[in-house]
Amino acid sequence: MLRVPTSRKRKKPDEKLNLVPIMDSVFIFIFFLLMSASFLKIYEIGSDVPIVSDAEPPKDQKDPLALTLVVDVNEITLSRGIPSRPIQTFKRQADGSYNFEELHAVLINLKKQYIDEDTIIFEPVGDLTYEEIVKIMDAVRMINKTDEAIFKTNKDGIDEKVKNLFSKIIFSNLMS
Repeated sequence: MLRVPTSRKRKKPDEKLNLVPIMDSVFIFIFFLLMSASFLKIYEIGSDVPIVSDAEPPKDQKDPLALTLVVDVNEITLSRGIPSRPIQTFKRQADGSYNFEELHAVLINLKKQYIDEDTIIFEPVGDLTYEEIVKIMDAVRMINKTDEAIFKTNKDGIDEKVKNLFSKIIFSNLMS
């Protein structure tokens, strides 16, 4: 008769895997990933898409201002109306930058005349740097603290200060 060896009879207790050190290292790793991640602040400048329509404009409506800013390599031309008629041209200065102060002053005067208008068409013709586009958009959109205050009567008959010049910027001919 064969005897079963005693080592087979004894059952070894199941050893449990200790997961605590692994979990600790995973949580520490996640903590370091979060602390080393750089959080960027992203700024956005809003712009509308041009609307193309075949419909006739309403007859009772006055002629639109249709303010257009054509930015060429050497100059910026501000024009208005349909068909477009130039108002003023701003040449590049000796240092190579555009005269944003003069452009801004002309736009302030236009805003005083057309207080309800807030749309401008931006038409870059030549190659522009990102910084130039942003500076032009800032000159067109913002009223500076040093500018003369412009007031508009709201629907309740109360005068309120205008906070933006031409804040609705529509880009034209981006594909050319």
